[in-house]
Amino acid sequence: MSLIDTLKQHTESIVNSKHMLKGITLASFFESTIVPIPLEAVMIPLMQARREKLWLIALMATIGCIVGAIAGYALGYYLFDLVGDWIIETFSNQDQFEQISSRMEDQGFWFVLTLGIVPIPFQIAMLAAGATKFSLMYFLVATAIARSLRYFGLALVVFLAGNKAEELIRTYKTKAIVIITAIVALLWWLSTLI
Repeated sequence: MSLIDTLKQHTESIVNSKHMLKGITLASFFESTIVPIPLEAVMIPLMQARREKLWLIALMATIGCIVGAIAGYALGYYLFDLVGDWIIETFSNQDQFEQISSRMEDQGFWFVLTLGIVPIPFQIAMLAAGATKFSLMYFLVATAIARSLRYFGLALVVFLAGNKAEELIRTYKTKAIVIITAIVALLWWLSTLI
């Protein structure tokens, strides 16, 4: 059984749990910090089953991710010398980290925003933001925007498409990511002209 199938089975057990919102917040925290597995596998079926809490689920997932982002930032800021190499080797490689660090110094807000949208591990962006001492406020704003687009976007699709949401997301996810990333890149470019 694949990891995604296992997650779906566990989702079914928490749908009616009184700890469902705490669970989704915790899952989002772990997804943003140490478990680079897309939360959509859990969130979409959960949102479909609990439509009365659709927007609250998206909010709690966003909050969990932001708290995780603060932890990742702090790790990079305070403990990079101790654990940075291990994290880089676990989630990425040294060359990719150097490129990200360079971009953080030059265009941090837009870079974090873009990395928060595209389907690559966000952990490396958090570590780089902390290690380069990038502004925590700008980092959190970019993270909140990116993850809100992700989670509230899922909620909107479930709200509009109901039980067909999972199929629609699977079919159009890549196109949606490309379009949103292109819009962010355009805004990023326009910001350099001002």
